[in-house]
Amino acid sequence: MRTTLLLGALAAVTFATAAQAQDAGDPAPFSGIYVGAAGGYDVQPNDTGSTILFDRGSNGSFGDTVIANGGNAFTPGFCNGRARAATPLPAGCANDKDGWSYYGRIGMDSQTGNIVIGALGEFGKTEITDSVSGFSTTPANYVMTRDVKWEASIRGRIGYAPGTTLFYGTFGPGYANIDRSFTSTNTANAFTQSGKRKQFGIVGGGGIEQKLGEHFSVGMEYTYHQYNDDDARVRVAQGSAPATNPFVVGGTTTDFRRSDEKFRWHSLRATAAFRF
Repeated sequence: MRTTLLLGALAAVTFATAAQAQDAGDPAPFSGIYVGAAGGYDVQPNDTGSTILFDRGSNGSFGDTVIANGGNAFTPGFCNGRARAATPLPAGCANDKDGWSYYGRIGMDSQTGNIVIGALGEFGKTEITDSVSGFSTTPANYVMTRDVKWEASIRGRIGYAPGTTLFYGTFGPGYANIDRSFTSTNTANAFTQSGKRKQFGIVGGGGIEQKLGEHFSVGMEYTYHQYNDDDARVRVAQGSAPATNPFVVGGTTTDFRRSDEKFRWHSLRATAAFRF
């Protein structure tokens, strides 16, 4: 799907280049206000080695070992994906989900000679999901998942335009609503989630844009997205488990958090705009 999208966008840019000879006399083809859309496919970097960290006693100090029967209760291990069963084998874990993204945007550029400087605002959503799973000796699984309900960014843009083709870089702050979920095959303990869902981050990348007639343009854009996700917590309380349960022994609770505190992904998108 990503290859098809790339080839389609490149074909559109090639066609636009050939069709634009009539507009070559415009001294500032990229000046003005525009509205547009961007859509494509998002992929996540490999987060091999991700685990769940534990805070026994819920005192803010993570890195504790949960002890059961004199040993580490999580000796079966962890995986950077969604557990398919209560044990790591034979089913293993499902890979994190990459997915489509779709955004609306509005911006303004000013062109002087071949130099284009501007800014744009963007709002949309990506369909990626990112999970990490732990397995206890019970046996049971514990799965922490995050995805993006929506994302907004305000970015600067600077580029070079030889004629009606613009090559540009873009960078600025992002703001995302990160949705989190937790599941477990452990039905004895009680679990509650906490932590801010809305997080600031950064969005940056670059692209190519080609004018197509007086008002329209098409292009291709790559962006990198990164958000802190360091305060998501799952608290384990006793529930119906006995007082000797490893998570609550001594009358305390245990907190979970992910070891990977940054939510990040790469986006390759086709763009289209109408310039006033």
